[in-house]
Amino acid sequence: MQYMTTAEIREKFLSYFEEKGCERWPSSSLIPDDPSLLLTTAGMVQFKPYFLQQKQIDPKYIGTTTVQKCVRTNDIDIVGTTGRHQSFFEMLGNFSFGEYFKEEMCAWAYDFSVNVLGLPAERLYFTVFEDDDETIEIWKSLGVDESHISKLGEDDNFWRAGPTGPCGPCSELYFDQGPEVGCGSPDCAPGCDCDRFLEYWNCVFTQYDGQEDGSLVPLPKKNIDTGMGLERIAGIMQGVQSNYDTDVLRSRVAVGERLAGKTYGEDAAADLALRIIADHSRSVTFMIADGILPSNEGRGYVLRRLLRRAIMKAHLIGIEGPFLNEYVDEIVRLMGHVYPEIIENRELERKLILAEEERFGATLRQGQRFLEEALEQLEGSVLPGEEAFTLHDTYGFPVEVTSEICAERGVEVDREGFERCMTEQRERARAAGAKDAAAAWSTYGGIHNDLLNELGVTKFVGYAQTEAEAKIIAIVKDGERVEVLPAGEAGEVILDVTPFYAEMGGEVGDTGVLVKGDRMAVVLDTKAPEKGLSCHQVKSEVDLAVGDAVVARVDAKRRAAIERNHTATHILHATLREVLGDHVKQAGSLVEPERLRFDFTHFEAMTPEQIAEVERVANDYIMRAVATNTYETSLDEARAAGVTALFGEKYGDAVRVVEAGEFSRELCGGCHVRNTAEIGFVKITSESSVGANLRRIEAVTSYGALEYLNRFEAELKRAAAELRTQPMEVADRAAANLKALKEAQKAAKKGGAVSGGGLDVLLGAVATAKGGYPVVISRTDVTDAGELRNLWDVVSSRLAAPGAMVVAADKDGKPILMAAGTEEAVAAGFNAGAVIKAIAPCVKGGGGGKPTMAQAGGKDSAGIDDALAAAREMLP
Repeated sequence: MQYMTTAEIREKFLSYFEEKGCERWPSSSLIPDDPSLLLTTAGMVQFKPYFLQQKQIDPKYIGTTTVQKCVRTNDIDIVGTTGRHQSFFEMLGNFSFGEYFKEEMCAWAYDFSVNVLGLPAERLYFTVFEDDDETIEIWKSLGVDESHISKLGEDDNFWRAGPTGPCGPCSELYFDQGPEVGCGSPDCAPGCDCDRFLEYWNCVFTQYDGQEDGSLVPLPKKNIDTGMGLERIAGIMQGVQSNYDTDVLRSRVAVGERLAGKTYGEDAAADLALRIIADHSRSVTFMIADGILPSNEGRGYVLRRLLRRAIMKAHLIGIEGPFLNEYVDEIVRLMGHVYPEIIENRELERKLILAEEERFGATLRQGQRFLEEALEQLEGSVLPGEEAFTLHDTYGFPVEVTSEICAERGVEVDREGFERCMTEQRERARAAGAKDAAAAWSTYGGIHNDLLNELGVTKFVGYAQTEAEAKIIAIVKDGERVEVLPAGEAGEVILDVTPFYAEMGGEVGDTGVLVKGDRMAVVLDTKAPEKGLSCHQVKSEVDLAVGDAVVARVDAKRRAAIERNHTATHILHATLREVLGDHVKQAGSLVEPERLRFDFTHFEAMTPEQIAEVERVANDYIMRAVATNTYETSLDEARAAGVTALFGEKYGDAVRVVEAGEFSRELCGGCHVRNTAEIGFVKITSESSVGANLRRIEAVTSYGALEYLNRFEAELKRAAAELRTQPMEVADRAAANLKALKEAQKAAKKGGAVSGGGLDVLLGAVATAKGGYPVVISRTDVTDAGELRNLWDVVSSRLAAPGAMVVAADKDGKPILMAAGTEEAVAAGFNAGAVIKAIAPCVKGGGGGKPTMAQAGGKDSAGIDDALAAAREMLP
């Protein structure tokens, strides 16, 4: 058996099935198209519409073949403890949607295993579903001895996504690693829990549609869905028992050896940490490259947990300071030629990882304080398992570390209680994973899916024109298809041809009218509930019937405003990258006729000077009157030409490029101006945080920018009139008045307390919380409880909208914490009591209160900054 590198195996597999007539597809994103899935966990995910006969591949191919990047974290705590468990893995696969089936698949699987990989036939074993005699006969016809074929039951060899839907038997291929790694039982065979027989390829024959009564109805087209774990077959071909000893993973283990000064294989605890970091670093790299950002929910939470687990394990083996980018460099070196996105997003990966490493340093300190507080309050000599689990789950403390710290105090950890909490968490995760598997195969269903299958994709002509003759081909009212929409009623109209752009990619849908004779139906919005199906939401003053001829007329003035704002987002994107750096990636946008909103990756608030520079560069380019250009090309050609692909976006083989000279070149399906001069000018109206490592700018263009500046000028003139000065002298006069006011306030006892609190500093620290309300998080010099409440009264009256405040003060070495919020902020998710309870351990204190106001005292003023940092983590 000849040694093969992981790269060689990957290419041999894809080339083999290409030669058989399959089309090679790139890996899909780790962010699946299916909103019911958290992450891409299998190769078949991107082919769901093809398995369900909603789409067809190019007829010159008999199927597809891929290597799919996957992330699974259902058993994250087992990763590294065995040689087989990983959070990131590559899945080799080939798929048929009715063109070939069992006989071909079995023959090719055997041929590839024996004649391409060179696996000894006598060491191959096969399992089949107990009732699938057909597959048994196929394997025997290929020369497989019957003693090498095992029948297993439904739990092992019958694949179901759920209680109903597509399903079928499967056949698994095993490699005999030898009796020396087995259990020694004479009955040892594939399916045994020992390591002797290693399953490396699963061939699923999806041939039935499971019914509610348990019966199996044959599918009209039988499908093939196979998966071969690349790391697992690499272990076989490289003669190693653990995936972590294969070339790609072992090279990352070596990075850890160098950084920690350890030798792999000498210490079991260090080896475990080295394996976990090697695995998690790859998941982190690919998740960021596909547009996932660290956060406290969803995919972002999975990413943050993997990051923090790797950092904690590194600390345990003596790796201090930022280090993960050393791993990423090695990953890019080994895998960048296969997955160019990890190269394209390298700067973002570098900065985002560094920011998270620095952020987690503060969290580790909070965890240490949490443990100190728990030990101080402990009655007895056993730390409850729930406390150890909180340290593990919230602060990233491995239970072994908690046990070591506790042992130094003569305290034991309730390991049974901890394991019980871990088991409950794993069961929740596995339930979610099973739900994901079912969701991956559940039919899309719904009336819009049926319409798309029946009518096909709506022909869109709106790039070149805003008016077109069309025919009504379907009407939907209250979720049901109807033949007629009576005058005065609302519904959805589907046309054969439309100039109306359906909301997509951040650009809102078009409005306008459908003209029938001398009457019309008003188009209130245009949506695409299924990709490619344009649905016009109308309120009609005339009866509309299927088959009617209409003139579809877009509100051209509104469309022109949308086009100006959309092209402006492209120019702003390019400008932000020029001014702030290549780590800037678009992370969301909203393009409306009145304004635009642009979210992007960045790690700190923009300075006024940076905002001014972005405006200057963007307007300089706009005023050059550069013609825009659009064309279609392949995704590979667009990438090779350096066209910007949007962060986290998923594309097909054919893509549309929108160019504004050489300055801005993006993949985009939206509507744009013909010349940048049509934008007029762009004015940024705000810059704010929308989450960790995410910033947002809002802007206006053209008439909207003019209206904004006119309002601004009117307000300035009104302020000048009130201050009895000239508009350009308002700032000086206001500063002088404020100084006089402060002096007057200082003379008054109550006012002095508020002034002493640094009101101007507090109001200058306003941020936007996750719930959308303004929040102030800051230190204050006010130390009296009554004056703190007075301070809140003043601050709340000065906020632009009902909001919240979290402040901390040091009174003679004793910390004071207070949180307060308006009823509106509480309704939006703020809870003063919960905030104080969460941050008080940072100052070795405790306290509480109501959702609208809570206070706490403490023992350690040195923890005030960490307490405020914890509040910022919770709220903005």
